[in-house]
Amino acid sequence: MELSGKQAVVCGSTQGIGLASAKLMAERGASVTLVARNEEKLKLAIESLDNSDGQTHGYLVADFSKPEELKEIIENYIAQGKAPHILINNTGGPKGGPIKDAAPSEFLDAFNQHLICNHIMVQAIYPKMIENGYGRIINVISTSVKQPLANLGVSNTIRGAVANWSKTLANELGQHNITVNNVLPGATNTGRLKSIAEAKAGKTNQSVEDVFSGMAEQSPMQRIAEPEEVAEAIAFLASERASYINGINVPVDGGRTKSL
Repeated sequence: MELSGKQAVVCGSTQGIGLASAKLMAERGASVTLVARNEEKLKLAIESLDNSDGQTHGYLVADFSKPEELKEIIENYIAQGKAPHILINNTGGPKGGPIKDAAPSEFLDAFNQHLICNHIMVQAIYPKMIENGYGRIINVISTSVKQPLANLGVSNTIRGAVANWSKTLANELGQHNITVNNVLPGATNTGRLKSIAEAKAGKTNQSVEDVFSGMAEQSPMQRIAEPEEVAEAIAFLASERASYINGINVPVDGGRTKSL
């Protein structure tokens, strides 16, 4: 599963699953470009990447709530002669809440931040993947594409749209040796999960620890995942070993999802 000589672009890569994935791919030899909105956090994150094999790492400051700015940034990056082999689309999810109470603007904002920004990234990068003769597009979504999650109404809706967009891309790009797959994390020890747990704790008069325990009990493995465990699936799909895996959803949830 070596990635030596490969260039990877990893979004949402200053924390959680994105940072864990960037670190793991760098350890396996890839040169990584981090993408996030906070430059100070990007500078700290890039220092944590392995460069012992001569990898050249960099970063792009981009805010996924501003699609037009993102488009300009990624197109300028490609114009500089960059030719990524791997793209990891990863963005923090919308705030929680029941769908019946969601404002229409919440759906539009989430659609732009997730599907539209993912699409902007792909459109800028896939021609270089065709030139390379190698492409891996991996979208970090949610198990909600298989089983909607309670009190995540907007997220459930938008994640489903991203999953179907991804499957369509897989059908169109497979002939160019570009695979497109989705990784579906379950409850994972990230900042987003903590914020969800804090919100639930505030509404139910539980402690955050009790909420985390309840989440863990929903998995047959009786625990939540660490970001590094999700990153292992991402790095595998990015490798040459996953050459004939295309257009699928890969849950990394300890068996929590009830459907196959």
